[in-house]
Amino acid sequence: MEARAKACYVRMSSTKVAVVLDLIRGKDVNEAFAILKYTPKRGADVIGKVLKSAVANAENNYDLDKNRLYVAEAYANQGPTLKRFRPRAQGRAYRILKRTSHITLVVKERA
Repeated sequence: MEARAKACYVRMSSTKVAVVLDLIRGKDVNEAFAILKYTPKRGADVIGKVLKSAVANAENNYDLDKNRLYVAEAYANQGPTLKRFRPRAQGRAYRILKRTSHITLVVKERA
């Protein structure tokens, strides 16, 4: 049995989010919360909220034990990119890509 949670259109690059997701993949939920609390990356706050939601889904929807949960899957897919332009010298314009990502976490119960 597995429970999942997803955060869509997070205003952060999926590569930056993936760095933090690599830290918690395969860890127990309590250990993952501790890692995220002391990780000085901006993505750690968002991932903490998604993990909290996945744990709540596991407890309420599937009656899983919170103390036996672990992070089975953690990945960030690329979302749509917002395209903006910045004026530059001599009338030129440079493109600014504001990337978004979709973060998915899956928690399972240890056997």
